[in-house]
Amino acid sequence: MKQLQFQNGDKIPTIGLGTWKSKPGEAKDAILTAVKNGYRHIDCAAIYGNEKEIGEAFNELFSNNIVKREALFITSKLWNDKHKEADVIPALKQTLADLQLDFLDLYLIHWPVAMKKDANPPEFLSLDEVPLLETWNQLIKAKTEGLCKHIGTSNFSIKKLNHLNTESSQKVEMNQVELHPFFAQHDLKEWCDGEGILMTAYSPLCSADRSEDFKKADEPQLFENETLKELASNHNCTIAQVVLAWNQYRGICAIPKSTNPGRQVENLSSDQVILTEADVNKINTLHINYRIIDGSFWTENPFYTKANLWDID
Repeated sequence: MKQLQFQNGDKIPTIGLGTWKSKPGEAKDAILTAVKNGYRHIDCAAIYGNEKEIGEAFNELFSNNIVKREALFITSKLWNDKHKEADVIPALKQTLADLQLDFLDLYLIHWPVAMKKDANPPEFLSLDEVPLLETWNQLIKAKTEGLCKHIGTSNFSIKKLNHLNTESSQKVEMNQVELHPFFAQHDLKEWCDGEGILMTAYSPLCSADRSEDFKKADEPQLFENETLKELASNHNCTIAQVVLAWNQYRGICAIPKSTNPGRQVENLSSDQVILTEADVNKINTLHINYRIIDGSFWTENPFYTKANLWDID
């Protein structure tokens, strides 16, 4: 199993199981099946609403000696309404309780967006009122206290990452972002490499099973792309395996979600697909700067726009 290495020598498998969109009643079985089939990297988040169910799976796996805790790399994420200084560590402790764990391997700020705690409907707060640095410093504290081994971000731009790195005592260790052939994140990858920041791709296969509310009529179709079809045929594998192998070639983790045992095995075995430099260059030409998760759901308020969310002109 291919792995990437953090600055302190700890390692993270390049293929993990994503749990976004795993429905109630499915998440536990998905984890049990995945771990038994060889997965050692599991990606979670409080907002997914299934951490208690996933915790049941972890408890069953550990108590039955199917896998040891130290053999798994487990990630979770801080939700937007827990960004204030007083709320970060309690939110992490709740996640640990739900997952039935003593520590996380990685804890991420889910979005660079702040909201009022437990407000329903949601109420947004500006980053002047709740600065990202305030939140980040609490993740540093959580790491110091042993609640998590590594800390990072999700959906953060170069500008925001640089702010945290230059203004705090510890640098970001991981940035999890949307990344697939149509949105290859070349500039962000180059910058993160220079800073020693690892990257994880979410929606690496374009999340065809996501809510229709997140879909657009004109979006490109990964599994209908002729270049990817040709490469899959050449390597006697699936399009999904080609794309996941492309991520691994670039030194990027990927966390495809699947509750289907066959697809889980297929995704995990993508590290056996050996792409050539020419293959990778072909896939790189598919980049059209197309975000599937464009953050527009955060922009119906006075504080956030697509421009300041992603720091684009």
